[in-house]
Formats: sequence, structure tokens, C-alpha cells
Amino acid sequence: MEEFGRIIVSETAMKSENPQDVIHSNISVINLMREEGVDDEFIHEDALTSYYLDYYYSQYAEGNFSQFVYNSGWNKELNELIEEGLALIGAEKHLELFQEQSKKVRLMSNIKLGKFLKGKLEGVNPVRDSLNNDTFFELEENLAKLNAEFLKNHPDFEVLSVDDMFAVLEEFVGHEIKRA
Repeated sequence: MEEFGRIIVSETAMKSENPQDVIHSNISVINLMREEGVDDEFIHEDALTSYYLDYYYSQYAEGNFSQFVYNSGWNKELNELIEEGLALIGAEKHLELFQEQSKKVRLMSNIKLGKFLKGKLEGVNPVRDSLNNDTFFELEENLAKLNAEFLKNHPDFEVLSVDDMFAVLEEFVGHEIKRA
């Protein structure tokens, strides 16, 4: 199987005023490909970058940095992808914060981190509290907008109708895809 060399989103998402819609359309395509048995190595690298940046963004926005660390299991590969992605989309302030926050985790003992990851996030949790940083919410850099612009300006970016999206994906996976 070759890499799917396109980043596709729906016409509806593209027409939307909300930059998150473009990102979510990309995510839907990736999720559909995964459901159809396509491994990440065959999905467009920059489409995945956008996907993981949104994961980071939504985890942080919902439950601060500690929630991202907890739910991601503090995955080295994922962290590298996010760091590269933030640099790639020009989110310099978010990159600086991510590196600063990552340093806190790296300075923590493996035992302390392990206990945090295995424990409960709720309740009294000094480790969680030490990882949280509200600077994220004050940064004058719109991560969703930068992420959406990154996709829209990508040379492999395409806007298709939902029917055309399915046709392209079905051709790629080699079989019909059930529609919800």
C-alpha cells in the first residue's frame, strides 16, 4: 500500500467560519481510514500532525496540561510529533509553553510519573496541580486557527463533496465503505 498523499476535507467544513470544522473534517477522514484498517504510516504525515495537535489542544483546553499528560500516557513519540507540529504551524508561543511544561515532566522521577499515570486524575492530586499551567489560556496565539491555516495552505490539501470524499477513500482502501 502506498501513502495516501492527500489531505481532504469536506466542502461544508471549508465554507464554515469556524476553523475547528476544517480540523474536524480532517480528523473524520483519518478516523475513517483507521476504521478501514489503514495504518498511520499510510496516512498523510501532515494530516496526522494536525490530528495530534488538535488532540493536544483539546486535552489542554478541557483539563489543562495534566490531563494531556495523563490521557496520553506521556508518550515520547506523540510528544515529538506535537513539538514538531507546533513549530511547523508557527505556534511559537505554544511551542515554548509545551517545552517548558515537558521539562517539568522530565524532571519528575519515573516513580512519581508512573504513580500519577496509574492513579486517579480527580481529587487531591499535588502532581496534577504542579503540572497545570493556565498560561495556555492567555496566549495570544490561536492554535485552532493556525492548525486550520496549516491544512488549508498545504500543497496536498483538497476540498471535496462528501460523496467524492468517500469515492476517493474507497478507491484507496480498495472496497466500499459503509456510511453511517
